[in-house]
Amino acid sequence: MSPASKSKPRPAKAPPAVEIEVQSPLWDAQPEAERTVRAAIAAAAAHSTSGGEVSILLTDDSAVRVLNNEWRGIDKPTNVLSFPAPATMAKGAAGILGDIVIAYETLTRECADEDRDFLNHLAHLTIHGYLHLVGYDHQDDAQATEMETLESRIMTRMDLPDPWLNSSRDPNGA
Repeated sequence: MSPASKSKPRPAKAPPAVEIEVQSPLWDAQPEAERTVRAAIAAAAAHSTSGGEVSILLTDDSAVRVLNNEWRGIDKPTNVLSFPAPATMAKGAAGILGDIVIAYETLTRECADEDRDFLNHLAHLTIHGYLHLVGYDHQDDAQATEMETLESRIMTRMDLPDPWLNSSRDPNGA
C-alpha cells in the first residue's frame, strides 16, 4: 500500500471548555465534585460534539427553586436544570453550548432515597444536563428511551453504574 492510499487518522474530539462556579458552601463536603463534573462532560461530549463551552453552576435548592420557577413556572427545586445557548451563540466562534445548574440538597436527597453514590449520581445528572444542551430531550417515551439509553452507555463507558438499571424507567426494558 502506498503512503498516499493510507487513511489519515481522525482528529480526536476536543472536549468542551468547562467553567465551574461553586455557589454554595454545601459542595465543600464533596471535594471530588468538580473533577467528576469535568469527566462527565468530557465523556458525554465524546458522543455528541466537540469543542465549545459549557458553564456549570453547583448551587443549592433555594437557588434552583428560583430558576425553576422563573424559567419553567415550577415553584420547587429540581436536581438539574439545563439552559441551552441560543443557536446564534452556539454557532459563534466560542461555540457556547449553554449552562447546567445542579442542586446539592436535591442530589443528596435522591442519593439517600435511591441508595446511590453521590459522585456517580452527580456524573449522571451532569451527563443528562449536557445532553439537553446538545439537543436531546425526554418529552415523550421515544425521546426518553433514546436519551436514557445514551446516558447508560456514557456512564458504562466511564466505568460507572448504569443509572437506569433497576429503575422504574430502565431504557432497556429490564
